[in-house]
Amino acid sequence: MSTRIRCEVRDETPVTVVRLAGALDLGTMRSVHTVLDRCLTAQPDALVVDLENLDVTEPLALSVFAAAARRAADWPAVPMVLSAPPPVAATWLAGITACRVVPVRRDCAEATALAGAVAAPRLRARLEPVAGACRRARELVTEACGRWNIPELAGPASLVLSELVGNVVRHAGTPMQVTLTLRRPYLRVAVMDGSPDDPRAAIDRDLRAEGGRGLMLVRELTQRWGSTPAGAGKVVWAMLPAN
Repeated sequence: MSTRIRCEVRDETPVTVVRLAGALDLGTMRSVHTVLDRCLTAQPDALVVDLENLDVTEPLALSVFAAAARRAADWPAVPMVLSAPPPVAATWLAGITACRVVPVRRDCAEATALAGAVAAPRLRARLEPVAGACRRARELVTEACGRWNIPELAGPASLVLSELVGNVVRHAGTPMQVTLTLRRPYLRVAVMDGSPDDPRAAIDRDLRAEGGRGLMLVRELTQRWGSTPAGAGKVVWAMLPAN
């Protein structure tokens, strides 16, 4: 990160708080974008960005928050709230059309309360790369769909998550975190593992196997899917319509 801007990331579960200090301009906004993107990839329940000690020297640089908020709303469906902007920055935020998509609150406590209140329901589990991982993934989907009253998605979501987990077992071979998130109109499933390699379709096409049905199945059953770097590994995610 640029020495002209600093950040402190604190996991205040269920909300992650990012405190920025220093000068925000067109030169340092890239560093801020990188930090926010990294935080979102970790899929917190909500994200608060504290601007109290930020010196905004170029109004256009504030668009970094609008871009992050739009990304957060799509995937991983994380509400993002700005807190305590200095008076000049608050005026600019209110006047920039793109930035009106980001809620702003007067202090961090108020922003944290709002972010937590509008957070989407999530179900998380840590899985090992073993033969029973796909079965456990299907159990998690069944639990989530029952809890959230979307039984019609249990079948397709189980198939999708089994394929994503199966790819980790076959190719990455690392522990993984599975996350299911419901923010209508989508159910989002995601698997974070410790390998940076892109997801690969499995060679095994045995339909009786727990996984191995191929990423073609993921493409057919989801609205969108993708892979995002996460630390030394990646997150593979998919979105299923949940109207």
